[in-house]
Amino acid sequence: MPYEFKLPDIGEGVAEGEILKWFVKEGENVKEDQPLVEVMTDKVNVQIPAPRSGVVSRILAKEGETVNVGQTILVISEDGEKEPALTPPPTPTLPRETTSAQPRAPPTYLSESPGARVLATPATRRLARELNVDISTLKGGGPQGRVTDDDVRAAAQKGGATQGMTTRMVPVTATTTTAAAAAVVVAQPSKKEQSIPLRGIRRTIAERMVKSRDTAAHVTHVDEADVTELVLIREALKGSAEKRGVKLTYLPLIVKALIPALKEFPYLNSSLDEQSGNIILKGYYNFGIAVDTEQGLVVSVVKDADTKDIFALAGEIERLAEKARAGQLTLEEVHGSTFTITNVGAIGGLFATPIINLPDVAILGVYKIVKRPVFREGKVEVRDMMYLSLTFDHRVVDGAYAARFTTRVIETIQDPKKLLTEVL
Repeated sequence: MPYEFKLPDIGEGVAEGEILKWFVKEGENVKEDQPLVEVMTDKVNVQIPAPRSGVVSRILAKEGETVNVGQTILVISEDGEKEPALTPPPTPTLPRETTSAQPRAPPTYLSESPGARVLATPATRRLARELNVDISTLKGGGPQGRVTDDDVRAAAQKGGATQGMTTRMVPVTATTTTAAAAAVVVAQPSKKEQSIPLRGIRRTIAERMVKSRDTAAHVTHVDEADVTELVLIREALKGSAEKRGVKLTYLPLIVKALIPALKEFPYLNSSLDEQSGNIILKGYYNFGIAVDTEQGLVVSVVKDADTKDIFALAGEIERLAEKARAGQLTLEEVHGSTFTITNVGAIGGLFATPIINLPDVAILGVYKIVKRPVFREGKVEVRDMMYLSLTFDHRVVDGAYAARFTTRVIETIQDPKKLLTEVL
């Protein structure tokens, strides 16, 4: 009997995945535990093995297609077993066209939705497109009028959405055309252009960035830190790190400087539960570390950073970065951050305005260290200086709160006694 292979539950909270690559073709023999398909979910690639041996009789999901957990993606048959043919869906019949002369029809009018932008996540918008529901006409039942998946499905069951619409009369002349005359002419790309599908990690990044910008009230606070003492401490500890087989960068030192500040300003180590309207303060410190990979930006998560010494932190950050670049991170290693850091100092740039990694409330941008003349204690000195940019969710914290937090971080970085207390 043919075996329908459904997309398995890859991890907690995962509802769908994107088919990245099939390792088999229809008609091929497969053995149990042989890799069948590579699926991406939450920026993590997972190879799924064959649950049994047999012949691949049908592949039901294309590469680049997003499928739900529990959806059949492949059928495996016994060797020599015939697979029943699929019944093609009925083709809609177009009404026959009359050729007799008809009087010109009077203009008809279309109902048009309000001009205000509808709040909805990218996944909800995609669902609306799949169900042929005009999301701009829906009145959302979620927080702040956000359109939810349930709203879209309810509208689809009713055969269209009219609730919450306003009407603006737009004349449309009714005409009778043949199917050929109604064909849409699609412009072909020029020889100097290349069309690349938005898929894989790139599509996940796109959806998450748009969701973050549409959800959180982004504000960025910029300050600069005198990191001269930070540079000296790193140089002093590099030898000890090398003996432990660890490369010590500035990032573990900055993580250590952040922990006491987050304890003092707990709302920056929290998340906002939009369903209940509660702010969830977190007594643990899991740092999301943005990693630049060939496939795109990936955020790995260093768990319980407050319990690790500087060398353990350095080792963990390095290990996760290597796994991220190799595309080998697990779901556990990309979930559960409470605060995010993006470090582009090695690349360059003065500063930027990073986008919050939801559900975190804030993200800290760390930038290039440069020597600059600074007026200090009545004289000009050349010091190592670095800009910091903190993007925070203004729904949860105010600007003054974020500024005090940043000042607290800078005080720790600039004071060798405070920094050494945290580091050692």
